[in-house]
Amino acid sequence: MPFPTGTSRRRALLGAVLALGLTVAGSACNSGDGAGGTPGTIKIGLLASLSGTYEAVGTEMRDGFELYLRMHDGKLGGHKVDLVVADEGNGAQTAVPAATKLIKQDRVQVLTGIVGGGSVAGVAPVLAEAKIPFVGSNGNPGLKDISRSWFTSYLSDETGAAIAEYVRDNVKGEVFAIGPDYQGGHDQLRGFTDTFTKIGGKLANADGKTLWTPFPATTNFLPYFAQIEASGAAAVYTFYAGNAAVDFVKQYAQSEIKDLPLYAAGFLTEGGVLNAQGEAARNIYSVLNYSPDLDNAENRSFVAAWKEDHDGSPTTYAMASYDAAAVLDKAIGAAGDNPTPEEINNALAGLGQIDSPRGTWQFSKETHSPVQKWYLRQVRQDGRALSNTVVGDLATVGG
Repeated sequence: MPFPTGTSRRRALLGAVLALGLTVAGSACNSGDGAGGTPGTIKIGLLASLSGTYEAVGTEMRDGFELYLRMHDGKLGGHKVDLVVADEGNGAQTAVPAATKLIKQDRVQVLTGIVGGGSVAGVAPVLAEAKIPFVGSNGNPGLKDISRSWFTSYLSDETGAAIAEYVRDNVKGEVFAIGPDYQGGHDQLRGFTDTFTKIGGKLANADGKTLWTPFPATTNFLPYFAQIEASGAAAVYTFYAGNAAVDFVKQYAQSEIKDLPLYAAGFLTEGGVLNAQGEAARNIYSVLNYSPDLDNAENRSFVAAWKEDHDGSPTTYAMASYDAAAVLDKAIGAAGDNPTPEEINNALAGLGQIDSPRGTWQFSKETHSPVQKWYLRQVRQDGRALSNTVVGDLATVGG
């Protein structure tokens, strides 16, 4: 389910992109000096889910990167950008051939994007063979070799870890953990359950382990809610995203456990899924590294520019991809007139603090993921609509 985007605005954005000389499909790379000795073109591949379960997430990631380009005259580091966009699909089985084409046929010099942690892990050997840098803007399973991999999002287990202490302190009783049975779900729930139990929290799950739901097949959550009710849990912690998040929240609000407080990784109510969930999402608490109501200059500029071409506010997916373009802007600029992939990667390693819509952050030297602040949000009324409203700061996690 794509995030709501006005058709006329989409066409206007595409026209602006084309006017800047960008491409959204493969074309010849014009690296090397341009006319008059100007810096040559940089060819960048953007891989994201533009179909399937996480189409909405991938669409926001693509649009966030394109927005940064539009705001910077279609250039990064002084170089015109030839952007090649490809569809990741639902996971590694489609992501790997798409990435292979970007690298071997389209000959991109940098890869960015990728929604799923499983897709990141699957594409990693292709990137290693090609020796090109990867600036991931969503899924991050924690790779063994990060020498050419950088992430503007988070480590997948950090989300749950950041809210675990808050849940322990505010729930009087045991918490039931439930999530989707695939790598991203495993990472997200492990971050919560490992930290929560380590600091003295107790899980209501009968075996002390997360209850997994088949992915992407599960659309009826009512049998699982019956198990939660039987456990005597005082609250629930979960992670779902995309269409599954809509199904989960709507059915939760109509189930026998509707009065149990629901805590979640912020993706449960992020972006267009919140519009689809409607009143069912009211009062859900979530943890995330971004909210469009953060009060800083970078965020005000980002949100205003986003709203020129989109209905609604930007999400963490769009923000992280916007930041991927921002760090590449700095790195490519530092790498000289004709930067090689190796020189761009070395420049990424030398970056310091990044001014971002989420607040200032920097890459961890140990994980190449952001050292960043996480925020507690609650779905509340904001004018005529429900919104993920920041209600407090949680932990600074990373590195």
